[in-house]
Amino acid sequence: MESEQQPRLRSVVSYVQRGGRMTVGQQRAWEHDWPKLGREVAGLPPGRLDFAEWFGRSAPVLLEIGSGMGETTAQLAAAEPEVNYVAVEVYEAGLGQLMLRAEKLALENLRLLHGDAVALLTEHVEPGTLSGVRIFFPDPWPKKRHHKRRLVQPEFVSLVASRLAPGGMLHLATDWAHYADQMLEVCGGEPLLRNRFPDWAPRPGWRPVTKFEQRANDDGRISRDLIFERLPSK
Repeated sequence: MESEQQPRLRSVVSYVQRGGRMTVGQQRAWEHDWPKLGREVAGLPPGRLDFAEWFGRSAPVLLEIGSGMGETTAQLAAAEPEVNYVAVEVYEAGLGQLMLRAEKLALENLRLLHGDAVALLTEHVEPGTLSGVRIFFPDPWPKKRHHKRRLVQPEFVSLVASRLAPGGMLHLATDWAHYADQMLEVCGGEPLLRNRFPDWAPRPGWRPVTKFEQRANDDGRISRDLIFERLPSK
């Protein structure tokens, strides 16, 4: 187990609070499926979260930060039944929709967390334990004065890297060119990570094209993928 000081990130959160009502189906999913599939980050007991106990098995743990409406998440979890797939999201309706998708696909390897990924990583995930972290299309904050609110900043990437096991992957995707450049610079500057490619990763065929990404393509924005690997500890 690594011994290291954790970045000061308590003033930064991994999300933008969204409103909006849940549909009848999403509300039903919360009432029926949340007790088994979900937990509140703010309600977790102090200390590490025992993923093996929660899933009922020991398996690689892959964390997706910002699962949105779950369109990609459900498909990827279904494609990787050997992985304990964890999605953290603040949008309640999105988690409700993801539970509906999980029910339809009869997923057994998916668990959901409602709340801030920064708090989750800082307080409840041990260093060196995640097989991968995925952050697909985070809020781009396109206005220059708002760039400081972007999730992918040096302190956050340092935190994520510390939680990855050696060889674990950090996979990012965005359709905003400036944010893609920022991601490349920030991740490239993290000493615990190395880029698996000279710069951008080829778009993986296994990553589903969501309606959101298709809209970006229609608007002429090119999606970029970045895949970084956690280096062995020295």
